Amino acid sequence: MGAHVRRAPVAYSAIAVVIATGVVACGGSDSGSSGGSSAAGKKQTVTVTITSKSCSPDVATIPSGPTTFKVVDKDAGDVTEAELVDGDTILGEKENLTPGLSGTFSLNVKAGKYQLYCPGADTEKTDFTVTQTAAATAAATRSAEVTSALRVATTGYATYVRQQVADLVTSTGAFVTAVKAGDLDQAAKLYAAPRLDYERIEPVAESFGDLDPAIDARIDDAPDVASWTGFHRLEKAIFADRSLAGTAPIADKLNTDVGKLNTLVAKATFQPAQIANGATELLDEVGKTKITGEEERYSKLDLLNMQGNVEGADKAFTLLEPALKSLDPTLASTVRTRFTAMYKALDPYKEGAGATSTTTR
Repeated sequence: MGAHVRRAPVAYSAIAVVIATGVVACGGSDSGSSGGSSAAGKKQTVTVTITSKSCSPDVATIPSGPTTFKVVDKDAGDVTEAELVDGDTILGEKENLTPGLSGTFSLNVKAGKYQLYCPGADTEKTDFTVTQTAAATAAATRSAEVTSALRVATTGYATYVRQQVADLVTSTGAFVTAVKAGDLDQAAKLYAAPRLDYERIEPVAESFGDLDPAIDARIDDAPDVASWTGFHRLEKAIFADRSLAGTAPIADKLNTDVGKLNTLVAKATFQPAQIANGATELLDEVGKTKITGEEERYSKLDLLNMQGNVEGADKAFTLLEPALKSLDPTLASTVRTRFTAMYKALDPYKEGAGATSTTTR
């Protein structure tokens, strides 16, 4: 699984600087008019206002094509996010918007029936329609090279996710066996491997509905401690409580949930913007919250998690890189340079002399 990374507070500032410069900037500009016709290659913008009552887009129907969703929290209280969903699949989202704040996400939306979803609002889902246009069709086919590169990228990313989840099944199984045997030392030793596997696929993990919170929720995210499950519930038992008493059902559920994830990814497909947006959102999360040590608060394996996140985001970018080089060679070079800087910032804090990055490139 590669060298482990120990938690070192001095590392945070160095890594944060690299993250702050924008490791992934595939989203481009937010130009375009709200609800206007989307010409080939040009973006349109939809403003989504979230309140305690609902998600309200400024237009209910748009033409297909590159679209920026600007999400504005207008005094929505506990409602802090908006998602564009296709059934149970999250295509794009903006989270952690307190009243008065706004943010964006971008997608190349295809014709179809969607919904805007704001968890916690009185009316959580609002219908949203995307129609096909000749301009969008022309934009999608104008570059055979880019189209082919993106097809290869999405296929390759699906293969990568399936392999990581297959590894996750194996490493979780071993970890669960140690937990159920009551072997604290062995459980502590085996905890890191499945965490690294899972963090590598986190750019898309949240697209699988309730499985992500079931597997990866922190105590802060659980409705109550009694219903808290997943890796971090067991992390607390192992590293803080130093007792595995009563954790067998939690371990069994984790094993079952990881198996469900394995079944879902076997059929999953991804679109390029979904992959890029997922990686970008994850790196934003690394820089804002994970860098504080809040996720692995008991095991202190914060930098290992961050390494997995960066490697997973790097894999996403590596697969999209050929297409981006065709569209914007300068941007592609900039992003690659910043990934290199990220690994350089992480490397000094790895345990073991001569340890090297376990990059997935």
